[in-house]
Amino acid sequence: MTQLNSSLTVWRKYDEKQTLLRWSAWLAFVALVVYAWQLMNQDTIWYFVTDAPNQISDIGSRMWPPRWSYLEHLWLPLWDTLNIATLGTLLGIVMAFPVAFLAAQNTTPSALFIRPIALFIIAASRSINSLIWALLLVAILGPGLLAGIIAIALRSIGFISKLMYEAIEEVNVTQVSAIRATGASPLQVLDYGVLPQVMPSFIGTSLFRWDINIRESTVLGLVGAGGIGLKLQESMAVLAWPQVTVIFCAILVTVVISEWISAKARHALI
Repeated sequence: MTQLNSSLTVWRKYDEKQTLLRWSAWLAFVALVVYAWQLMNQDTIWYFVTDAPNQISDIGSRMWPPRWSYLEHLWLPLWDTLNIATLGTLLGIVMAFPVAFLAAQNTTPSALFIRPIALFIIAASRSINSLIWALLLVAILGPGLLAGIIAIALRSIGFISKLMYEAIEEVNVTQVSAIRATGASPLQVLDYGVLPQVMPSFIGTSLFRWDINIRESTVLGLVGAGGIGLKLQESMAVLAWPQVTVIFCAILVTVVISEWISAKARHALI
């Protein structure tokens, strides 16, 4: 009969040092949350927070029933919104295409000079929201659709370029080397070796960005860049809540239709 050892070894996932580090990290996280909560509460007027349900009920009652007769005033702004999103996306695609090839390590002509510039353009485009671009462009170009189109384009450059240059860097090197071995020029290598591999990703990314731009272009009118957002601002300024309901419904239907079109186009083209 085997005598069991009284000092059994207990298995632990972490040793004492790792356990101490984990508890220290959790304590630091809790302290950060408490500090952030206190910082948030400094300028918070809790009377308005507790009164929010009453305000929501009051505004909701004013928004119903919708003023469906106002819908006839929204067709042109909706058309302008679609034009802002579509033309802005097309302009962004045109500008993003060369930026992506300049940013990719395997296609850039200069990894020390040109590639950092291209990466900076991508980062700058992605870090600034289209609403901020529109606010800046309205101050420069004046209110109107042109400011909205350019704002959408500038925002789209970073999104499309980043995904495309990552796709360029992941192309099949064997196919590119085979075309280069035939004596093809660098432009021919890009045309026959790289483009066929990245074009499906490029088309899918462009359609997805157009779908996103439909949503973003609906609010550009709030800063004077045209579209249905301008009607939304006008209705909210005069407290015409039944009209606001109709505008919300029109935006919702437009976004749903754009998502359906984008999904069908991706399945058809890719």
